[in-house]
Amino acid sequence: MRIHLIAMGGSAMHNFALALHAAGHHVTGSDDQIFEPSRGRLNRAGLLPETEGWDPARITPDLDFVILGMHARKDNPELAKAQALDLRIQSYPEFLRYATRDKRRMVVAGSHGKTTITSMILHAFQAAGQPTDLMVGAQLEGFDRMVDLQPEHEWAVIEGDEYLSSPIDRRPKFLWYSPHVTVVTGIAWDHVNVFPTEANYVDQFRQYLLTVEQGGTVVHCEEDACLNGVVDAVKTERTDIHWVGYSTPSHRPLPQGSEVSFPGTSPMSIALLGAHNMQNLAAARACCEAMGMACEAFDRHIANFTGASKRLEVAFEDEANQLVAFRDFAHAPSKLKATQASVVGQYPDRGVTAVFELHTFSSLNKAFVPQYKHGLDAVDHAIVYFDPAVVACVTGDGEVAAALTAAPVDHIFFTGSTRVGRQVMRA
Repeated sequence: MRIHLIAMGGSAMHNFALALHAAGHHVTGSDDQIFEPSRGRLNRAGLLPETEGWDPARITPDLDFVILGMHARKDNPELAKAQALDLRIQSYPEFLRYATRDKRRMVVAGSHGKTTITSMILHAFQAAGQPTDLMVGAQLEGFDRMVDLQPEHEWAVIEGDEYLSSPIDRRPKFLWYSPHVTVVTGIAWDHVNVFPTEANYVDQFRQYLLTVEQGGTVVHCEEDACLNGVVDAVKTERTDIHWVGYSTPSHRPLPQGSEVSFPGTSPMSIALLGAHNMQNLAAARACCEAMGMACEAFDRHIANFTGASKRLEVAFEDEANQLVAFRDFAHAPSKLKATQASVVGQYPDRGVTAVFELHTFSSLNKAFVPQYKHGLDAVDHAIVYFDPAVVACVTGDGEVAAALTAAPVDHIFFTGSTRVGRQVMRA
């Protein structure tokens, strides 16, 4: 097929381009800016556009698909040309559903833990010699790309994001996938720019569970009260679904990871730390069992799993001075708390400093900032970074600043006037 990707430079979109190219399709694309590592990877595959920017001449009547990335705008000139030619325009989740229409789909959903659980499932199936189609939000050791689509694969393992599909398709991505097996890790309000109330956000997960294929399996965390309420509501509508609950297994910290025990099995060691990762492990184990892999096989294959990129990843270690620096992708309040708890629990006799950057739309929104209350209480020292220029662009920035200075943090770094500095000092 001939496929053109508008806004191909993003993390997911450039991996789609690489995967489609590897599958034998004729792939072109465009973007107004393409940074590393996307630029280098596209260039090595011969897919990097000759020039950056949008050019309607790239859109021709012989294209089978135009895949529209979230970075593009509604008034994108290439999109306008594709619409004028009445071409088949899809978001990448819609295209992914089309590409996996003859596969069994395993989708990992929830407000936290998606990338890690998806990575665990992929690692176990790869180790078992059963590769799958995949779409995951991080680069994994042993995998060339974050997306792979091959006709011989039985399963497609997909990280199911609840964010919008594209500029012209405002539904959550995961509503496209129609899973045969899915896991929902938990529900904690996020993406306030799209879901302005918590109730609106929670309802997306109810809608998602209704899209499960007839007779499908839903794996769900029994420790999340909000999720339990959604599951109970959907159970009355979907009596055909097989419901599998899971919870955090017994575990204890080791010098280089954790020892974890599941009922009826001997303890095993794994190079992961923290209760939230043990919970992720239980979720992945239940998912793989629902996909046909025996628990004993999963335990054997997962033993050498070291984690997903930028998820409690060791960035620096100085054993002589007992210093370890972790890098983590956590940004939402629930993720921030889970990451801290894991590190504090792993090193109960050491001081812990958390350095956190407020950088997402939600984290800088005046209505959402209070969600971070007590979010850094678990550590000994908390340092918060933010870009005051970004905060100044948010409506009601004074309230944002007031909420931030009221938060339980030890240091706030800022640039601005003397007057603003005095206000921060008084806080």
